[in-house]
Amino acid sequence: MTAIMIHKQKFPSPHPEIELSLITYRSNGLKVKGLLAEPKGDELYDGFLYLRGGIKNVGKVRPARIVQFASEGFIVFAPFYRGNQGGEGNEDFAGADREDAFSAFELLESMEKVRKVHIFGFSRGGVMALVTAIQYPQAASLVTWGGVSDMFLTYEERNDLRRMMKRVIGGTPTKVPERYRFRTPLYSLEKLESPVLIIHGRKDHNVSAEHAYRLENRLKELNKKVNGWYFDEYTHYFPPAVNRKIVVDLTDWMKKQPN
Repeated sequence: MTAIMIHKQKFPSPHPEIELSLITYRSNGLKVKGLLAEPKGDELYDGFLYLRGGIKNVGKVRPARIVQFASEGFIVFAPFYRGNQGGEGNEDFAGADREDAFSAFELLESMEKVRKVHIFGFSRGGVMALVTAIQYPQAASLVTWGGVSDMFLTYEERNDLRRMMKRVIGGTPTKVPERYRFRTPLYSLEKLESPVLIIHGRKDHNVSAEHAYRLENRLKELNKKVNGWYFDEYTHYFPPAVNRKIVVDLTDWMKKQPN
């Protein structure tokens, strides 16, 4: 699979030192869109694959958020996933649309100014990040923040998402267990090589902390490198000042990883 950037169009940036571009790239024959943030200048940077949460208009990529990570010294690429914001195809909640994350990883890796690529996933992006790190063992590190790790558990916990999940995935976990298993990276973590950082609020009702515990426990069973940062007082969304501090802390953690 070759990642091909088809089109790059300048996009207004809220930061004078960060250039934003709207990217059209190829993913399994589809034209998919994403946002690229590059610090100005010619030096080399680590790549940062930002995998959004939600689906369709829920959890859309926000330019200010992408710039926030780029200003810590990364070239950041955030795919919108297929079927979103002018992209072809249909999103299917960590099914075939994982290819959009895979192609995005390869696109970042192919950029001249990128040394190595880190993977970050928020919420549903946690699953996307895990499957991408499993696919690309050379990933420098993996951070999952409020991340889904078990699609069976998401179906169980989120009554409000069940209708969408049945439609997009093609049935319930009882009816099509293999499709939910395919979307649950806990079953294939043996192939993961990257150091992992898990960030989770214990009061999270969108993605319960049980997702984080299951992921951490399984990684420990497999003797993988894992750290967990848990916050007793926070939900799925952290207060802005805390959020900013954690962005600094997690990017600092990424920079310290050896591979």
